[in-house]
Amino acid sequence: MEQKKYTYPKEEKLKSRNTIDLMFSEGRSVSKYPLRLVYIPLPETEENPIKVGVSVSKKHFKKAVDRNYFKRLLRETYRHNKHLLLENIPGNYAFMLMYQTKDRLSFEEINTKTIQLFEKFITHIKQQ
Repeated sequence: MEQKKYTYPKEEKLKSRNTIDLMFSEGRSVSKYPLRLVYIPLPETEENPIKVGVSVSKKHFKKAVDRNYFKRLLRETYRHNKHLLLENIPGNYAFMLMYQTKDRLSFEEINTKTIQLFEKFITHIKQQ
């Protein structure tokens, strides 16, 4: 049995300004309070099936320390649950995972919501 790799390598990080701009102008989204996942399909030429970025609102968390903390939590929950996406999505996608509340949820709560969000995304994709 193949062991799951809980990693978030450099190749999976969403860095392309063009892709990010395109995502916010033409992307679709699914939400599971307090998280939102904005996504767009990527061309099949990409060697990595998924590219992910995380975002925390400056409106809700004024201090960079707080924003960075929640970004770390989002990256960690993605890292632990990305196998759900890799095993169930056809094609390549770029994602932006956003934390959209001023409530300070625990890692366990955010992790549960991330799993629910990924499951919602998978059912959304399969219906298209």
